[in-house]
Amino acid sequence: MLKRVTVPSLFAPPAYSHASVVEAGTRLALLAGSVPLTADGELVGPGDPVRQAEQVIANLREQLRAVGSDFEHVAYTDVYVVSADPAVLSEVWNVVEASRLSVGPHSSTLLGVACLGYPGQLVEITATAVVPDSGRSPGHDGERA
Repeated sequence: MLKRVTVPSLFAPPAYSHASVVEAGTRLALLAGSVPLTADGELVGPGDPVRQAEQVIANLREQLRAVGSDFEHVAYTDVYVVSADPAVLSEVWNVVEASRLSVGPHSSTLLGVACLGYPGQLVEITATAVVPDSGRSPGHDGERA
């Protein structure tokens, strides 16, 4: 279903794989960017990328649960951080690692960007995940036409 590949002839990546291979016929969930907002639309952790990353991870967990998947089945992420400082990017990546999102380890790209969509937003994560056969089928709560 999902195979993670680390290429021996390349630099060994810290806590992620070089590639994720998903078999044909496997259901995939392509998740919109998870953002550091509460269900009421309030920004969590203004000015604090670590706190925002924690909220983004919590929201991502809910997105995955809604489609019948989980962190173990994440094949790929993009982690966006509003910063040009590698130390800040590293702090956010530490939150990703601590969350067990990278347990696979999945394939990921960590990027420093100029800005994100909501005022004060410092972190966003997009994800692609396998939906295991035991996952929910279409038509469950949370699905919109």
